Amino acid sequence: MLFVSACWRWLLRRPQILPAAVVEDVQGKVTGAEFMDYVTPKAVIKIGDGGSVILSYLKSCRRETISGTGTVVVGTEESAVHLAEVKAEKTNCDANQANVTTRETSGVAATVLRSVDSNKAASLPQPQLTLYGASPLVEAKGRGKLIIRRLDAAGERQEISLGGTQLKGRFVDFASENVALAPGGLYAASFKSSQIVFRVDEQAKPGATPIVGRLLRLQ
Repeated sequence: MLFVSACWRWLLRRPQILPAAVVEDVQGKVTGAEFMDYVTPKAVIKIGDGGSVILSYLKSCRRETISGTGTVVVGTEESAVHLAEVKAEKTNCDANQANVTTRETSGVAATVLRSVDSNKAASLPQPQLTLYGASPLVEAKGRGKLIIRRLDAAGERQEISLGGTQLKGRFVDFASENVALAPGGLYAASFKSSQIVFRVDEQAKPGATPIVGRLLRLQ
């Protein structure tokens, strides 16, 4: 029993390995990555003949299209690629994306939103994240009610009851439903116990813009 307890304490003390990148697309023979997977540093992806993968890094906002037979080792801000061809571009994204929905930051958002709700004259909160696409891709795993409401203007509110049938069980794509939020708007999103305050960039476009720039993680 003492040994089991010690093991659990060790596991709880281990630092959480945060995702480095999201897999935006997979074509052909690829092992080690699937569409909309998160990949962590040192993960290995193998690409077969005619295959390709698109990785978008959450911290560096680097978007890599990697094609042809070869091996990819995921880094923290970019990949190490052997043999395959890499085409990289810089996209608009918020570098806070990788860790903005931890338990601590979600708790801060909840406290701020309670203050706003109880005092209509309260100043608006600062956003924890900026989205560069007006049609969010929301990560909300399992069943529950996803609520997105605007804080700087009255009346705009989205409520979606999720039954666990989202893409891969956790993704809701507003672009596929032709829904867009207002550029420049300040919003709050909540799902289960997770909450986040975010702003939509004034230049944000609706639709299926690069995923890493419109990813909203509620976990």
